[in-house]
Amino acid sequence: MTTLVTFASAASTDAKALLGAFIRAHRERLPAPADGGRRRTPGLRREELAAAANVSPTWVTWLEQGRDVAASAAALARLAAALRLTAAERASLFDLAGRRDPVAPAAPDGELPREWLALPSLMSVPAYLLDHTWTARAWNGAAEELFPDWLGARADSRNLLEFVFCAPAAPRLIADWPERARRLVAEFRADFTRRPTDPARQALIARLGAASALFAAHWQDQDVLHRDGGARRFHHPRHGERTYTQTTLLVAARQECKLVCLQPGHEGGGEGEGV
Repeated sequence: MTTLVTFASAASTDAKALLGAFIRAHRERLPAPADGGRRRTPGLRREELAAAANVSPTWVTWLEQGRDVAASAAALARLAAALRLTAAERASLFDLAGRRDPVAPAAPDGELPREWLALPSLMSVPAYLLDHTWTARAWNGAAEELFPDWLGARADSRNLLEFVFCAPAAPRLIADWPERARRLVAEFRADFTRRPTDPARQALIARLGAASALFAAHWQDQDVLHRDGGARRFHHPRHGERTYTQTTLLVAARQECKLVCLQPGHEGGGEGEGV
């Protein structure tokens, strides 16, 4: 019966039940103290986990039972340390609890693996790879042909936001540029709020705010949007109007990196990401 109840809790779609099952499973994986005596169940007792996390045993019990109890970020951080969670496990703990981890993730390394940088070249359609500041780090020839003033040799900046808001060619190239520019800022804010103390992002926002009054106004609006796919129209200086369906793929190991692909042609409508 205990096994069935535990499995039912783990299979539940209720966040509190999932959190309780997660905590219990990881508590039971921890080695018991050498002088803990005979035990009916594996791992640490709730009282031992509570002492290690500097919380009350009742709080741990209620969390594991899926009760409606408050779980502060600080208490969860102590619990994560006591449970000896890996980075991925710690992230799941905070996600299930609906809290933001007070320990900011490490700043992304400046260098990207070569296999990631090679991804756009594997695509037959325009494709480019953005880093956490939305700076293009790799792209293929089709993307350079579509965006000569951003990805071509004469570009002043490889940053997507700087191109859209500061390059004179951007409003001429991007159809519905005012709306696309507004959406792009809201989509970048969604990324920004996951790590607002990142120095590179802060510096980019300061530069853009000083260079573009429109960016500054949109940034002050505090709008937030997820990046979704959809139709993209461009007024190309040499080839006229072009229409694409845009799809953004996230790199699993570092989801701040995005592979953006533009498939020629589009059927249907709808809103979506900027460019």
